[in-house]
Amino acid sequence: MIDLRSDTVTKPSAEMLEVMMNASVGDDVFGEDPTVNELEKYAANLFGKEAALYCSSGTQTNQIAINVHVQPGGEVICHKESHVYKYEGGGIAKNSGASVRLLDGNRGRISSEDVKNWINPENDVHFPLTQLVSIEDTANRGGGAIYNFEEIKKLRELCNQLNIPVHLDGARIFNALIENGIDYKTYGSQFDSISICLSKGLGAPIGSILLGDKDFIKKAHRVRKAFGGGMRQAGIIAGGGLYALKNNISRLKEDHNNAKNLEKTLSSCDWVESVIPVETNIVVTILKDSNKRDEVIEKLKAKNILTMPFGPGMIRMVTHLDVSENNIDQVCEALKYLF
Repeated sequence: MIDLRSDTVTKPSAEMLEVMMNASVGDDVFGEDPTVNELEKYAANLFGKEAALYCSSGTQTNQIAINVHVQPGGEVICHKESHVYKYEGGGIAKNSGASVRLLDGNRGRISSEDVKNWINPENDVHFPLTQLVSIEDTANRGGGAIYNFEEIKKLRELCNQLNIPVHLDGARIFNALIENGIDYKTYGSQFDSISICLSKGLGAPIGSILLGDKDFIKKAHRVRKAFGGGMRQAGIIAGGGLYALKNNISRLKEDHNNAKNLEKTLSSCDWVESVIPVETNIVVTILKDSNKRDEVIEKLKAKNILTMPFGPGMIRMVTHLDVSENNIDQVCEALKYLF
């Protein structure tokens, strides 16, 4: 079975499993797990941040960050298709008692001008206080779209002027950085907090990391505990994350090349209306006949190819380390003769 539903479906390699099985462990809630500590230090150093916190999921790191930055009754600005709003179970409202200002943007991305127009007036009690701007790079719903770094810098400058923190949902940040070549520390300096997922393109079985300064991470520790996110001998899984960061970043380019091959084949199919331009590892296809979405998915499944519905008349395919170039050739052949 060739599973293109998501890059979360990867299995640990033999080398990763060996590192996990041999990892030194301790009680992480007491701060005594050496492998977790090493992972946190390594990730923080990559982006020039003072500290990090290992958590079980990207939803958890995002929601912890929002809870630290925002007070109940405050407002978060983000794209209307952003993961923090759309796919985290209403967590902004439930966990932090905050409202959300949703922006249209472009392919999941928002600009400094977009944000500037929706900062609430500080002295008007009718409006919630704007307390956080959150962006997602790459943007999942935008087909893995990458932010222009110059736009990120403009957004950072605006938020500095207004004393508003900026959070990055960087679930697939390495997919962006492997393409644009921006230095990790230069990139990281634009954000007050960064969430990095280890269990997507990097191939670890579980876990995400939250990065920030020491004071922020100290507060994040308390929130993680309140959210029930404290883990004990977590070094077993943290070892997989550490291996992923040290070994699986540069190979992401292979996934991007595979995705572009899918894009080329899909664009030539007469039942396809268009393909959202592929920048990284996410391929979103828009069908000419939206009613055929489920039929296409089932036809592919019958050929041992799994894909995901992504909205009316839309199908998503995501390349990852468990899908080889040969697998992609098989998928392309199946697509050509699907109907």
